[in-house]
Amino acid sequence: MLRTDPLSYGLTMLSTSTGTGRARSLALDPATTAVLAIECQQGVLGEGAFLGDLARDARDVIPSIARLLDAARAAGVLVAHATFDGPLGARYRGTAPLWRVAAPPTDDWRPGDPGTQVLPELLGDGDLVLARHHGLSPTGKTELLPVLRGHGVRTVVLAGVSLNVAVPLTAADAEAEGFRVVVARDAVAGTPREYGELVLTHTIAMLAKLATVAELEQAWRGGAVAGAAGPGR
Repeated sequence: MLRTDPLSYGLTMLSTSTGTGRARSLALDPATTAVLAIECQQGVLGEGAFLGDLARDARDVIPSIARLLDAARAAGVLVAHATFDGPLGARYRGTAPLWRVAAPPTDDWRPGDPGTQVLPELLGDGDLVLARHHGLSPTGKTELLPVLRGHGVRTVVLAGVSLNVAVPLTAADAEAEGFRVVVARDAVAGTPREYGELVLTHTIAMLAKLATVAELEQAWRGGAVAGAAGPGR
């Protein structure tokens, strides 16, 4: 008889329910929700981005991110942008291999430099721009989550890049701090694209609810959505 590890079985069932998209309902209160766009900045996704493969593979989701942010603003949902604004002269960046690629082109970034600027099509009046100067996580030992909490936020909807590093780290940090986390599955990207889909199904679904931009729009119009799936909060 084939024996199945209970944990493996549970994860398989969860990822399967996420894939079908019919597991749980989604209701979002605009007054206590924020949308966080992660590293949607010129130096990451714009012309001359230092991670060319990521910028290429994320190009198609930028209109979906814009649609999500526009819907959030229209519903009175707080929109925030998590950017990396350079190390402010720090020479030690960390031990992660990613820094071998990311450190040289960003060493000279300063606040206000072109590479640090949010893509103009994604920036709106009244948006918060919360920059960091260290680490790979927008929320690891930064002020981002305390600032959102100070605005009365209890649910964070994540968009942006990347599913390789920053989105999973942010989802895990926010969940650990007691926030309800939703990931807009068609407004995030990783590289290669196929890997990003695997991360959504097998990692993000364990940390957050998954919803499409259309489902989030419907939730903000006042209707609970049966098509959003993920761990209950």
